[in-house]
Amino acid sequence: RMACFAVMTGREVRTLKGHTGGVSSVSFSPDGRRVATASWDGTAKVFDVETGKEVRTLRGHTGFVYSVSFSPDGRRVATASWDGTAKVFDVETGKEVRTLRGHTGFVYSVSFSPD
Repeated sequence: RMACFAVMTGREVRTLKGHTGGVSSVSFSPDGRRVATASWDGTAKVFDVETGKEVRTLRGHTGFVYSVSFSPDGRRVATASWDGTAKVFDVETGKEVRTLRGHTGFVYSVSFSPD
């Protein structure tokens, strides 16, 4: 369970359900309509902000997923994991687009450049 709060009021406005482990990172899509989450259950998920419904589960890591980030155009999500990889997924299909290997330890964070 992940709770979303209105910053100005402190009121809980939405609950996102679906992960079976703790949530370690969240990222809003550039248009604000979706939110991606990273979890200790080894997955990332994409939710519809308005309804709170799960849109997609992004699978492929073999360890905890620590970080998640939307691309500037909102079409891709990058993830970082304890399995020593970062992955890029297509948001609409949920398919893995690329795995970035070569790290010698855990990968704790991911981010896209603006361009």
